[in-house]
Amino acid sequence: MLDRLQTLEDRYNKLNEMLSDPEIISDTNKLREYSKEQSGLEDVVQEYREYKDVNAQLKDAKEMLEDNLDDDMYEMVKAEISELSQSKEDLEAKMKILLLPKDPNDDKNVFMEIRGAAGGDEAALFAGDLYRMYSRYAENQGWKTDIMEAHSTGVGGYKEIIFMINGNGAYSKLKYENGAHRVQRVPETESGGRIHTSTATVAVLPEAEEVEIDIHEKDIRVDTFASSGPGGQSVNTTMSAVRLTHEPTGIVVSIQDEKSQIKNKEKAMKVLRARIYDKYQQEAQAEYDETRKSAVGTGDRSERIRTYNFPQNRVTDHRIGLTIQKLDQILQGKLDEFIDALLVEEQTKKLEQIGE
Repeated sequence: MLDRLQTLEDRYNKLNEMLSDPEIISDTNKLREYSKEQSGLEDVVQEYREYKDVNAQLKDAKEMLEDNLDDDMYEMVKAEISELSQSKEDLEAKMKILLLPKDPNDDKNVFMEIRGAAGGDEAALFAGDLYRMYSRYAENQGWKTDIMEAHSTGVGGYKEIIFMINGNGAYSKLKYENGAHRVQRVPETESGGRIHTSTATVAVLPEAEEVEIDIHEKDIRVDTFASSGPGGQSVNTTMSAVRLTHEPTGIVVSIQDEKSQIKNKEKAMKVLRARIYDKYQQEAQAEYDETRKSAVGTGDRSERIRTYNFPQNRVTDHRIGLTIQKLDQILQGKLDEFIDALLVEEQTKKLEQIGE
């Protein structure tokens, strides 16, 4: 591990030199590439440097014990050795985690697709609750949210809503939200006070760059049509809505959110690229899972991952058995307790796999 850490520090120092080179500064692509690489190494290099400093202090303290010390000084040095030894262990644990294989999508923006599933109007209302929850979480992180397509219902929810979240590391945090979310509450229209159970599905797709996935224009069928609102009534007399069909995979994307056909097509291409990229990733993951059970990661979207119980103000994540009695706060976007716990679980399983 220490040899690998030293190699990473040497690379970090080399990148510092390169980023001061006028030729690289004038080359936008190289500057962006090397800056991103350096940023990715910063955390582990800082921990390694602190580790080396603690190790040096520990060596000096142990050497002091060999001198003729009075009792008070001897006890003081022993206490310092104990503290430094603990710090060394903590840093070693941190560095092991920082050296774990990183998901190449972690730094990417994401597309989130939320759909009301079982439960009719209640499911649509819950889809709206989830959209607002993720929007507030994104806002708390300093990220930007952009609605790509929304099919609202007359009761204030969404049959389907697709939106993009732009922010560094968005996928690394939100990838754990993939799956079926269940809500238990008494609907406003329920006179008997009975609790109803409804579900909504959440899909989280990393944004795919054009260089990452090759889509040929000849493989895409483009259809245009007039936009429609709730109930199917036409809301636009121009053919601004766009439907893209990727014929090799059968993936279809329809966007009508913008009044401009060009803007709708641009949005549809972004979503289409992300869905095709995700499909190939899912297929590769399925092959991997045949030989080894995966860590928490993104999970199967048909799997029920979380239950939101309104009467008890309780949210339970079924993957890790974590229950938090703060449903009201969680719906305000305070998701860190779940996301942090899921991240730790994934890291623990990766460490176990390395140790096998």
